[in-house]
Amino acid sequence: MTLTRDHLHKLNLEYMEHWVPYSILIGLAAGASAVIFYALLFIVSHYLLGGIGHYYSTPTGCESPLLAVPSVTPPGSLADPHTWILVAIPAVGGLAAGLITYLCAPEAVGEGTDAVIDSYHQRNGAIRSRIPIVKTIASALTIGTGGSAGREGPITQIGAGFGSYLANRLKLDDNGRRMMLLCGAAGGLGSIFRSPFGGALFAISVLYKKDSEFESLVPAFISSIIAYSVFCSVFGWGSLFTTPEYTFTHPVDLIFDAVLGLLCGLAGIIHIRIFHGMRDLFKKFEIRNYIKPMIGGLLLGLLVLSMQYTCGFGYELFGGGYGSIQAAINGNLALNVLILLAIAKILATSLTLGSGGSGGVFAPSLAIGATLGGAFGILAHDLFPGIIGDLQSTSFVLVGMAALLSGVAHVPIAAIVMVSELTGNYNLLPPLMFASTLAYLVTSDWTIYEKQVPARVDSPAHREELTIDILENAYVRDAMSVDVMPVHPPNSVQTVMNLIYKYGHIGYPVIEDDRLVGIVTFKDAERIPPEDREETSVNQIMTTSLIVTYPDESLEAALRKLILNNIGRLPVVDRDDPSKILGILTKSDIIRMHAQLR
Repeated sequence: MTLTRDHLHKLNLEYMEHWVPYSILIGLAAGASAVIFYALLFIVSHYLLGGIGHYYSTPTGCESPLLAVPSVTPPGSLADPHTWILVAIPAVGGLAAGLITYLCAPEAVGEGTDAVIDSYHQRNGAIRSRIPIVKTIASALTIGTGGSAGREGPITQIGAGFGSYLANRLKLDDNGRRMMLLCGAAGGLGSIFRSPFGGALFAISVLYKKDSEFESLVPAFISSIIAYSVFCSVFGWGSLFTTPEYTFTHPVDLIFDAVLGLLCGLAGIIHIRIFHGMRDLFKKFEIRNYIKPMIGGLLLGLLVLSMQYTCGFGYELFGGGYGSIQAAINGNLALNVLILLAIAKILATSLTLGSGGSGGVFAPSLAIGATLGGAFGILAHDLFPGIIGDLQSTSFVLVGMAALLSGVAHVPIAAIVMVSELTGNYNLLPPLMFASTLAYLVTSDWTIYEKQVPARVDSPAHREELTIDILENAYVRDAMSVDVMPVHPPNSVQTVMNLIYKYGHIGYPVIEDDRLVGIVTFKDAERIPPEDREETSVNQIMTTSLIVTYPDESLEAALRKLILNNIGRLPVVDRDDPSKILGILTKSDIIRMHAQLR
């Protein structure tokens, strides 16, 4: 026992000696890159949108202007030449960003987070060293000239790029490079969004639809904390948005949160379909790629113009949408304006990024969720004034933010934490959790990040670990056991326990009239108190919703079923008659076959 403890202690020391300094190093690099990117983004926006177009965005929360903002009035009429200048500026920015990305680094085009996910799964965590520089400039031009995109996609790719670069300089292996990539992404997100906990969770969970890279959690935490500290030391401390002191005191409120969560899930599917549909539409245009972001920018400018003269709030479509989020929290927007903004933000983001502009979809998704939540809150207050008060109606803005992000990105835990950190409000955790979970379930396999894979078992990064490569050409019929020991529905639970004690198998198929009707396991049997096992029959505890495999199915596919469903055995049945059992396949059978094939 002493040797084991000493060995574990040595492993922990080696881990700390390597990954603590590595995480601090990448945190410093990610924090510094976030400082540079944020400053460049502000300067471009200040001098182009503001200096030329006379539109200066309003800072939110703890943010303050880096440069003095002159007293100018945003364009208010079609006769004002600055109105048309504002329409043209996103097109000019799109052209400049398109030229830089397509000529220098085409992988920096569009939404950066998906590129990081692809690098992790398909490229051993490798990102070209020029990417952080190209992404910084192209994203500053796209967003700074009014592109409807967020900071998170660019800073994720920028931070991840520095992580990959440092891993190469330190001569780390592929696993080490992937971990450094995640540390860089976590540091970038945690710093620029002032969300160190949520940034780390987002980085390790956005890779998968239903899984996470928990092995990287500790290094990601350290990197995110260091980067956050660097960024806030320069630009000040505090949360990105200012909120009232919301509280959760009435369980009946969860009914409204559930409805909003379902609505956000449906809205998320619409957002995803339009976003990907717009990208596919632009791909069909037979023109030079670097011109497409210019077209997207011009269409965005016209959309902003139409919104400005429809509801007087069109300029908030520029950038990530932080102003509209804060206005919704403050309760400054009417119902019709909130609905129009939600629809317009989906279109604006799809035009900007679908055409090839460089930016992120995270912040626009928050803005869409916020405006939907604000509209829902107004309706709930009007219909149920005795239940939903004025202050409580605006709390749905936060719920909508978390729910929509959870649905489109498949990161429910990260979404809950990040919205809490972004707003500095942790009093709404139950509503955020409930709505986000439902939105996540509604979107199911829909995701804004197309490079996500379902789980670790589906990632090439873990292919060797899960031994899937060798099993691709082996079949269930080669490994299954045909000596099936069944039980029958009338048998007692004690009979099952006796079989488990005697033979060691912890699961048995349930057969009735030579037909497979269920399966019973040790977990099922042990739930019954010992004194009741003789009187309780198998048909009362057996599982009837069966996950099965077939003789001609590959062992790779069977292994996925076992891992994804967290089960230890699969009944092997006839494809033409699923009630006809042919054998049993267990993890042990697959391991034995793998050993034979190596």
